[in-house]
Amino acid sequence: MKFFTKVNVEDFNSRISYKDKIISLGSCFANEIGAKLKESRFDILVNPFGVLYNPASIASALERLSSGNVFSEEDIFTDGDLWRSFYHDSLHAEYTKEALINKLNTSLKNDSIHFITSSWVLVTLGTRRIYTLKKKNIIVSNCHKLPQSEFETGQMKVDDIIKILAPYIEANLDKTWLFTVSPVRYLKDGAHDSQISKATLLLAVEELTKLFSNVIYFPAYEIFMDELRDYRYYAEDLIHPSQSSLKYIWEIFRDSLINKENYYLLDMVGRLNDMKNHHPFFSESKAFKKFKAEMLQLEEIIDKQFKEKM
Repeated sequence: MKFFTKVNVEDFNSRISYKDKIISLGSCFANEIGAKLKESRFDILVNPFGVLYNPASIASALERLSSGNVFSEEDIFTDGDLWRSFYHDSLHAEYTKEALINKLNTSLKNDSIHFITSSWVLVTLGTRRIYTLKKKNIIVSNCHKLPQSEFETGQMKVDDIIKILAPYIEANLDKTWLFTVSPVRYLKDGAHDSQISKATLLLAVEELTKLFSNVIYFPAYEIFMDELRDYRYYAEDLIHPSQSSLKYIWEIFRDSLINKENYYLLDMVGRLNDMKNHHPFFSESKAFKKFKAEMLQLEEIIDKQFKEKM
C-alpha cells in the first residue's frame, strides 16, 4: 500500500563536491540547507546579507557580490539607537553609522571574493511580494518593522523575475545555479495569495532552466507539500518545516546532489558531529574517556582526508 505521493527527483549530472565553493542566498529555507552543508564541512557562505525573501532582493545581493560596489550612508538609516541597512536583515546593525558601513563593506569584500570563486550558487525564492521604500524608490530586503505607510507593496510577475535574475546567470555560466522554492507559506496576505506567489516563482524557475543549461531545480517545495503534507511535519508555528522534515529533505538533497565519491567522508563527518553533540553524565568516567579518544582519532582521520582531497 502507498500512503503518500512520492516526488521523483532526477539524478543530476552536476553534483556538489568537497572541492567546490558554494554560496547560498534566499529565504530561511536557504539558511536550513546551507546550514546542513556547512555542518557537513562544505566550503559554503550562507546568506551573507541575511534572509532574502523575494527575487528582487536576491538580485540586489548578486549585484553587490558581482561588482563589489560598497555601501554608503545612502544605504542605511537610523532606527532608535541602532543603524540598519535596507539591503540586509535585522541582525546587521550597529550603534554608529560608521561602524555599520565599515562592517558591511568589510564583509562585502570577503563575500564578493567567495561568490566570484564559487562554482555553485544556491538560490531559494520565498515570495513574489516586494516592498518599495517610497522616499528612496528602492526595493528593500527587510522593512525592519518601520511603519507600513512608508512602503508601497507590489507583486512580481514571471517575466519580472526572469528579467532580474537572468543577467547574473548569463554573466556566470561557469557556475551551477541550483534553484529551490521555499515550502514556507507566506501567509501575511492569505493562503490563496501564498499559493499564487509560489506558482509564480515555480513558473519563473522553470523558464530559467529552459533558458540556461547551468540552471537546475531541486523540488524541495513539492517534497514538503506532497510527501510531508501532514501537520505533524510542521514546526509549532504550523508554517515552517519541522527539524525532522528538514532532515528528510536534506537526505534527498544529499542522494541527488552530493558527489557519491564524497559519501564516505560525509558519513564520517556526520558521525563526528553526533559524537560532539553527546553530553555525558560522568565526564571523568573511563567509558567517556575512551569515547573522547575515539572522537579525537576520528577527527584526525577526517582532517587528513580533507587535506588529501583539497
